[in-house]
Amino acid sequence: MEEEQKEESVRHFLDLVKKSRRGKLKIYIGMSAGVGKTYRMLQESHALLRNGVDVCIGYVETHKRAETEALVAGLPMVARRKIFYRGKEIEEMDLNGILNRHPEIVIVDELAHTNAEGSKNGKRWQDVFDLLEAGISVISAVNIQHLESINEEIEQITGIAVTERIPDKILELADEIVNIDLTADELVTRLKEGKIYDQSKIERALGNFFQSDKILQLRELALKEVVHQVERKIQTEIPKSIKLRPERFLACISSNAETAGVVIRKTARLASYYRSPWMVLYVQSDSESMERIKLDKQRHLINHFKLATELGAEVIKIKSNAITKTIIDIATEKEVTTICIGKPHLNIFQVILRTAVFNGLLKNLAMKDIDLVILS
Repeated sequence: MEEEQKEESVRHFLDLVKKSRRGKLKIYIGMSAGVGKTYRMLQESHALLRNGVDVCIGYVETHKRAETEALVAGLPMVARRKIFYRGKEIEEMDLNGILNRHPEIVIVDELAHTNAEGSKNGKRWQDVFDLLEAGISVISAVNIQHLESINEEIEQITGIAVTERIPDKILELADEIVNIDLTADELVTRLKEGKIYDQSKIERALGNFFQSDKILQLRELALKEVVHQVERKIQTEIPKSIKLRPERFLACISSNAETAGVVIRKTARLASYYRSPWMVLYVQSDSESMERIKLDKQRHLINHFKLATELGAEVIKIKSNAITKTIIDIATEKEVTTICIGKPHLNIFQVILRTAVFNGLLKNLAMKDIDLVILS
C-alpha cells in the first residue's frame, strides 16, 4: 500500500511537471469572417516581438486584405509546406518545421481547416494539439459557426452546412478566449468597402450570409460562448473558498397572501438588478396541507406560483415539517447567496427569541456565506 502511494505521488508530480511544460493556447473567436481576428493576432505578434518574445507565423490567411497583409511584414515566419494534391500544388502549414524551429509562441490561423491528404493530422486543430504538447504556445482564430455543438443551429440560421468543424474541447482547453466583436452595421460597412471580399463577391454575400438578422444571431452565439467558457473556468479553476460566487436569490413564501406577492416582486427586482437567477421556495408543512388551508389561500398560492414563473423564477414546492432544514438544504444545493423573506407580523426580536423556524434559520445562515433579507 505504501509503495502504491509513493508511485501515485510520483505520477502526480510528473503530471504537474508535464502540465507546466505544455504550451498555452489563446483563441480569437468571432461571429464571421471579416471581424478582424487575423488582424488582431498579427497586432499582438508585433507587440510580443517588440517585447523580446520569440514569436513567429506558422500559418496566416490574409485573404488578400491589404491592411492584414501589411501587418505580416516584419514578422518571422516558418515557410509553408508545398504538396501536390490531385494535380495541383497547394500549401499547408509545416508542422514539423515549426516543431524543429520551436518558437516560444506561434500564430496558427484557420483553426477549423482540414489538412490535405497525406498530412500527419487530418485537422489543423490536431496540429495545434501537437504544438502545445511540445511546449509551444499557440495563438489561433476561429469563427463561431465552426463549433461542433452548435452546428445544426448554425445551419438553421445561415442555411449553410458547415463541414469544417472543431470539437468543443478545443475551447475548453484554451487558456484564454477573446471575442472580436462588431455590430452588424459595422460588419456590413466593412464588406461594402471591400475589406472582407473583393468586389465580385460583395453583392452575393449581402444577399446571403451578411444579412443583419443572421449576423445578430451569430453575434449572440459568439458572445454567449465566450461567457460560457469564462464561467466554466471560474467554476473549475478558482478554489471555491476564494472565488466570487454569482448572486443567486431564494424567495421563501408561505400561504400568507399579504406577504407572498411582496416577497416575489421585490426578489424579482433584486434579481433583475444583479442579472441573477432566482427561485421561489414554498415549504408545505402538515399545518398548510391542502386539506387544512382554506380555498382562498390555495387560490392565492396558485396565483403566486404563476406570478413567480412569469417573472422568471424557478418555483420549488416541497412537503416538509422541517422548514428551516429544507430552506438551508435548498439554499446550499442551489448555491444561493441571498435568502429573501417577508416581514414577520411580530416584532423581529420576538421572532428571533420565540420562533424556532427563524431562530434555527439565523443560526444556520450565520455559519454559511448566505445573506438574509427581510422585505417589508
